[in-house]
Amino acid sequence: MSRAPLPASFFGMVLGLSGLGQAWRIAVPLWHMPGWIGEALLLLTSLLWLALLIRYIAQALRNPGATGREFRHPVQGSTPALLAVATLLIALAALPYSRPLAVLLTVAGIGWHLAFALWHTGTMWQGGRDAADAVPTLYLPTVAGNFISAAALAALGHADWGWLFLGAGVFSWLTLESLLVGRLWHAAPLPVPQRPMLGIQFAPPVVCAMAALLLSPGSTAPWLLMLWGYGLFQLLLGVRLGRWLGAQPFAPSYWSYTFGIAATTVCSVKLALAGVAAAQILAIPIFIGANLFIGYLSVRTVHLLCSGRLLPRPAPQE
Repeated sequence: MSRAPLPASFFGMVLGLSGLGQAWRIAVPLWHMPGWIGEALLLLTSLLWLALLIRYIAQALRNPGATGREFRHPVQGSTPALLAVATLLIALAALPYSRPLAVLLTVAGIGWHLAFALWHTGTMWQGGRDAADAVPTLYLPTVAGNFISAAALAALGHADWGWLFLGAGVFSWLTLESLLVGRLWHAAPLPVPQRPMLGIQFAPPVVCAMAALLLSPGSTAPWLLMLWGYGLFQLLLGVRLGRWLGAQPFAPSYWSYTFGIAATTVCSVKLALAGVAAAQILAIPIFIGANLFIGYLSVRTVHLLCSGRLLPRPAPQE
């Protein structure tokens, strides 16, 4: 029996878990939380990232045709951008322990981000796509990749380079936002299996704010609070649509919600640490809610893994 292919979308687990680990790091000076919790979570996330990366590279070498089909898929074709985003987040996790390792991971992550984003965007510009395939995964190559590249460069002390990537991410986000919201308003409703992808829709404002807070440490500029507020509004919209969004039985695709939730939590605790009164009120329930939600997804995912239902079954070969 052939092994089930590992989708690139599985790297979304790294995004949510690493963001939660970063939030726990900030909670140490803010609320005097035990430091080992965040470090243990980031270590676990790093091991998960490494296991996924080895498996994904091995299957790409073993079956390049299947990997090529994923790259060209109208919906899943954006998800290989997650390899770069996940690698850059692991660089942030590694930085306090080894700057050379963090630099190496950042160079590798940005290299893959630029190569894939330029290839994917160039393909998009050539046209021929179905408007119904305009789904939030399109944010991953040019928005998520640029924002997290900016965050990693800022953490390494290269804010000037980081602002370049943040600018590329912001204008890509604004361009895609109108396209994707227009598709949601005017086209047929998203099919049930695709609805968890809307979790990505909630992420750009808070991921942008998270990167900007690394580029301008301690800043409480009004535009940062505006980004945070838009992200909070989007999360409330997700709660309002909870039943509609949750029509799909549990699947790993639900991890798409965690990037926005984790980034919102990081922004909340950072702003609370900087003395923003609203953040000091909201940070605690947001932090608790993020831990409960990501913890729930982790338990459900482990259950799928143990029952052999985590990966989709490969199509039968004729």
